[in-house]
Amino acid sequence: MSNTNKIPREEGIDHSLSLIREGYRYISNRRQSFHSDIFETRLLGKKAICMGGKEAAEVFYDTEKFQRKDAAPNRVVQTLFGKNGVQALDGEAHKHRKEMFMSIMSPDGIKSLIDITKKQWEMAVDKWIRMDEVILYEEAQEIMCRTACQWAGIPVQEEKVRELTKDLGAMFESPAAIGPNHWLGRNARNRVEKWMGELIDEVRNGNMNISTNTILYRFAQYRDLEGNLLDTKTAAVEVINILRPIVAIAIFINFIALSLHHFPEEKGKLKFKDEEYAQIFIQEVRRFYPFFPFVTALVKKDFTWNNYKFEEGTLTLLDLYGTNHDPKIWDNPDVFNPDRFTRWEGSPFSFIPQGGGDYFMGHRCAGEWVTLEVMKVSLDYLVHRIEYEIPDQDLSFIMVDMPSIPHSKIVIKSIKRTL
Repeated sequence: MSNTNKIPREEGIDHSLSLIREGYRYISNRRQSFHSDIFETRLLGKKAICMGGKEAAEVFYDTEKFQRKDAAPNRVVQTLFGKNGVQALDGEAHKHRKEMFMSIMSPDGIKSLIDITKKQWEMAVDKWIRMDEVILYEEAQEIMCRTACQWAGIPVQEEKVRELTKDLGAMFESPAAIGPNHWLGRNARNRVEKWMGELIDEVRNGNMNISTNTILYRFAQYRDLEGNLLDTKTAAVEVINILRPIVAIAIFINFIALSLHHFPEEKGKLKFKDEEYAQIFIQEVRRFYPFFPFVTALVKKDFTWNNYKFEEGTLTLLDLYGTNHDPKIWDNPDVFNPDRFTRWEGSPFSFIPQGGGDYFMGHRCAGEWVTLEVMKVSLDYLVHRIEYEIPDQDLSFIMVDMPSIPHSKIVIKSIKRTL
């Protein structure tokens, strides 16, 4: 007789459409109805295990139990991640590739990023004060695209910036989309990978005059565990894995503006408190608002956890949004309260807007430090350096869209400098 418990199971042939219809809350809704942090379902015609919470995150990021290779659905690979990128590696190959990403997160590298971000904000504000109105989400994407390219040492002709911005945005806006919007993302990735591949070939052939300290040069010359250069396409994917996530910070910038509008008392606090309060405010924006809904992995080998049996090869989803709103972890999780982070212990498994675990050894997003610093600069501009009005508009957002952003993309007008 088995000593294991039976995982609660969602009845039905397949629930992929339910996931699309319910978006960020798909896993959380069932965790609540089953009164369990784990349940079994069927997605894309396969058995899948969904789970959430701190303990679930701890086991999910155990590299002895789960692997990332072949875990992401093809539609996500073809839009968001790209083929053979760091997200799909395991073991020593993953560790070695991840070190390449972490190497650019040095104090000097981050300082350079901050300086570039400030410069791009300054240029954007110069433009905005002459405009009748600004669609913040679209403008923030362009700020982030310019910042990412300059930081990475990637030359972009001025007339190509807007097109590149849209293509990089389409990569993270399209994975969950159906029909034409999804194919926009695929086509965008194909265009950018082709262009990036051409740049990498020029660097390798010595036809591009570029500093050896740039991210583009370092990634183009990166060698794997066997001492081989990455093939051009994979090298292009990894450079894009720097650009795309930085452009995606525009989502958080939009939610910064929304939170300042919905919670004006917080804006007052930010004006008079120190940088520490700005830090916890940003963390609460990242916890409170939707960003990544979940991450996927495959069971590496049979194991038992909490008396539940996991079978090799089973698709497993970890609920990121739900864990960040788990009442077992957070008091009043549906209340926006930056002060909660003054008491936060800093667990890498309870607060996981961009994944959990260790940066160097695990699959926690290498760009999280980048996200925090860019958000700090953006918050400073929206609170201290400009004044603006938010006219009547549809500021609502729905948890079905992945990613979810306010419907109006936040229109601002009457923009003036204050510093």
